Amino acid sequence: MVELLSPARDFTALNAAIKNGADSVYVGIEGCNMRANVANFTLDTLKDAVKQCHDVHKKIYVCTNTIMKNNDIAYFKEILPVLCSYDVDALIISDFGALKLAIDEGIDVHLSIQANISNYESLNLLEELGVKRVVLSRELSLLEIKEIKENTNLEIETFIHGAMCVAISGRCFLSSTLYEKSANCGKCLQPCRKSWKLISEDDEEFELVQTENESHILSPKDLCMIEHVPELIEAGIDAFKIEGRARPADYVATVTKSYREAINSYEIDNWKLDENWIKDLKSVFNRGFDTGFYFKTPYKTSQYNEATYIKKDIGSVVNYYRNVSAAEIRLWEDLESGDEIIIQGNKTGSIIQNVESMQIEGKTIKKAHKGQNVGLLVKDKVRPNDIIYKRILRKT
Repeated sequence: MVELLSPARDFTALNAAIKNGADSVYVGIEGCNMRANVANFTLDTLKDAVKQCHDVHKKIYVCTNTIMKNNDIAYFKEILPVLCSYDVDALIISDFGALKLAIDEGIDVHLSIQANISNYESLNLLEELGVKRVVLSRELSLLEIKEIKENTNLEIETFIHGAMCVAISGRCFLSSTLYEKSANCGKCLQPCRKSWKLISEDDEEFELVQTENESHILSPKDLCMIEHVPELIEAGIDAFKIEGRARPADYVATVTKSYREAINSYEIDNWKLDENWIKDLKSVFNRGFDTGFYFKTPYKTSQYNEATYIKKDIGSVVNYYRNVSAAEIRLWEDLESGDEIIIQGNKTGSIIQNVESMQIEGKTIKKAHKGQNVGLLVKDKVRPNDIIYKRILRKT
């Protein structure tokens, strides 16, 4: 059975992943992961994250996959015994010094995509070194991935959804050159996502496309392989990885749920592409979709966010009443029956539902107004201080 691996930037996203069908999650830890500019777990909070995952029989992998200089290795040595004592399921590593230290400590190692592993001889060497799994290069075709799997004993993992970097699997120096913020140390400011113009030394301007909004010559479209889940499974891939450790919980919930349903559809021998999966994936943040290098060279350009919906925070949970499956919520924006909402919190994860029933003082209402407290029928347990968002169709 293929493993579905989801990202988690915080406890809200972690619980969103778990509750929507992830088999495992991967998280960043302060100081040595590729998403230094977003929320990360500390050594103290990681302990609780591991416990939450293991309590429901899910695995948790910790990213320690930046380029490591001497001072970084010294810090890594300090935290290794702590990570080992927490019983994390694996470390995701790209540096070979860190790899050796982790294996000596007895922690499983997954070699990061940053290592750009592209052939089975490399995997066979990594097996000798003690690596358990390799996240394969993004530049490989599906046929090349299948050939690698046929010639190695190691587990292989590939990305199946999410943002693609202009450097694909390699090292990028654009952010470092422009802003002195190294992408390879997790500090990328993503200048590639801007709209760029190409001008020659004699001031001739190259127009990539006619539409100004599509001049993102360094920004690839997002990867989306939901339509090709059967081919990926049949190629022998052990783990499907969703990109998105900078993404919020509702993104994690939506993407995880779609791929969980697709995998389940294949594994019960009743595969059928559900158009709702694609609709849901398009509803959250995306730059348009492509299949990367799996079948062809990816598109070279993308637009900004192409999500069909945006979300607006409109209230928070005051209390939850288990016996009637209802929550009291405080509103700072209007809410109507039929609206689609997201309820998010550290323990709750991300719940997406329509407003089916609202009451004030025991009377059913169709619309609640800013400043009111209202009773809301909810489909799962929520908690005080959870935030309520309304999903709003984006104007095109």
